This record gives sequence, structure tokens and C-alpha cells, in this order.
Amino acid sequence: MSGVVTGDAVVLGLRPARLPSRALALAIDLVVVWTVYLLISVALAMATASLDEAAVMAVTIATFLLVLLGAPIAVETLSHGRSLGKLACGLRVVRDDGGPIRFRHALVRGAVGVVEILMTFGVVACIASLVSERGRRIGDVFAGTLVVRERVPAARGTAVPPPPPWLVGRFAELDLSAVPDELWLGIRQYLTRMRQLDPAAGRALAERLADELVARTGTPPPPGVPAAEYLAAVVNERQARDARRAFAAGGGATGAGGRTGAGGPVGPGGVPAGAGAGGAAGVGGPGPAGSPAGVGRVDGAGGVRAVEDSGAVGDGGRGGTPPATGFAPPG
Repeated sequence: MSGVVTGDAVVLGLRPARLPSRALALAIDLVVVWTVYLLISVALAMATASLDEAAVMAVTIATFLLVLLGAPIAVETLSHGRSLGKLACGLRVVRDDGGPIRFRHALVRGAVGVVEILMTFGVVACIASLVSERGRRIGDVFAGTLVVRERVPAARGTAVPPPPPWLVGRFAELDLSAVPDELWLGIRQYLTRMRQLDPAAGRALAERLADELVARTGTPPPPGVPAAEYLAAVVNERQARDARRAFAAGGGATGAGGRTGAGGPVGPGGVPAGAGAGGAAGVGGPGPAGSPAGVGRVDGAGGVRAVEDSGAVGDGGRGGTPPATGFAPPG
């Protein structure tokens, strides 16, 4: 990391580009620039064949300055430090304070680059980059710039280590509402990196974080429990609460479509959980007058409404089996 300090006294964690990646980016840029220069030179040579020698020399010098010097300066200025080679290698030119470069920075870099890259075949630039602590060539020193890596490998996420089994659920009644997010972040960072710390320094940091957590919650750790295990148990409790809250919010979203009565749970076969095993009354107990006995009862085991007395007479003395809908026929 590079200790680049901005104008606001903020230290930026930039990764300076080293010689191999810079050399590869420069090689790509030189191939592109020289290819364009040769094509333009051939086209101009054919177009200026009828001119005198002085005019041809003037056109050649102008082409050299515009293509080999002006084009890289224009590209770096318009792209804020990303040439074609740097874009391919994940590099970028920035100011010493980490800000984007402007025309004057690109002009100084390009002018000095003609001497240390084109005229010396890159030998001076390589030596300067190897000697510099941040891999800067002479053009970067005069321009006040730095080539940094933009594509940095992302750090692999590390899970918080679980607490001992006998501490899981020990702090279920702990009030965590007064713990700020900054303290949670500090505890999590410590737990994920505690194996990388010096044992004494890690123990002191864990005790300090545990003291701050106790001051916020008002509940000290059990006697004999190390500070690191106490922090892991409290973080585990918070994660468990967040998970329960998320599941509860997801389950409550199924409202109007799947209601049962006043929102009660549903038992096997679609019967409300309040129905008994021996057959609770389905709708308001017994049916109207003249309906068969047992109509409207619910079989608790299968959840099917059935008629217990199939030989009862309903609807004015007509015989037959009442409908198996659970409702009494009209009297």
C-alpha cells in the first residue's frame, strides 16, 4: 500500500504499479502508437511526393510531434490517466494526492517520456522505476504523478468464528438496542482477524471491546469466560435475532391469500389447529333445526367434514344421505 495523503489529510491505500505491469502497458502503447505513426507516414509520403524536400521534412516533424507526443498526451488527458495499455493492464495515472491528472501533468509526462523512453529505449525509465520506492519514473517525479493499480484482487470474506456450544443462547435476554453500529463493526473485524494478531495485543483488544460492550448492555460476561468467546457469543446472538426477524417478516407477507379464521395456524388436512382430535364443532356447533345429528362436525384426524348419522331424515321427511359438505340442508 502507498501512503498517499490527500488535501484533507486522508491517507489513501493505493497500490503503486511495479515495473513489470508498467513495462507491459508501455509496450502495448508503443505498438499502437508506432503502428499509427507508420501508417500516417506512408499516407503522407504518398500525398507529399510532389513537394520539395523542406516541405516533406516539415510534414515529417509535425507528424512525429503530433502522433508520438501529442496523441499520448491527449489520450491521458481525456481518459484521466488511462491509456490503451494501462486500461488493458488495470493501471491508471493519478496525482500525488490521488486525484485525476490534468493536461499539464500529461504534458510533462509526455515531454520527459520522449527523452527517457523513446531516445534511450526505456533504459532510463526502467532504472528510475527500480530505484523509486513507489515505482515512479522521472516524468512522474517532475509531473507530480503516480501510476497505481486499479484492479486489485478482492479480499476473501472471512466468517465470524462461532462461540463455544455451551455459550450459544446464553445471552438470549440481552438488550442489544444500545450497541452502536461502529462497535459491532469493530467487534466483527476483531473476530475475523484475531488469529492474525499478536496474542497479547489481541487479548488486550478483546478486553477493551468487551468492556465497551458491557457498558452498552449492562450485562457482564459469565465468570471465567474469555473476552473473545464472550464477543463471539454476543455476535452470534445478534445474528440469530436478525435471522428470526427476517424469517418472521417473510412469513407475515403471506396475508390475505392463506388466512385461516383470525390468522391462526393450519393443521393437517386444512383444519385449524384449534380443532380437537375427537372432532370439534365445525361452524357454530349443532346445525339448524331438522338437520341430522352430527352435521357440522369435523374429524380431527383427517380434517374431513362427515355426517355421523347417514339415516337421518331431513327436509320434510325425505330419506336419503345428506350432502357431505358439512352444512345442514334447509329445513
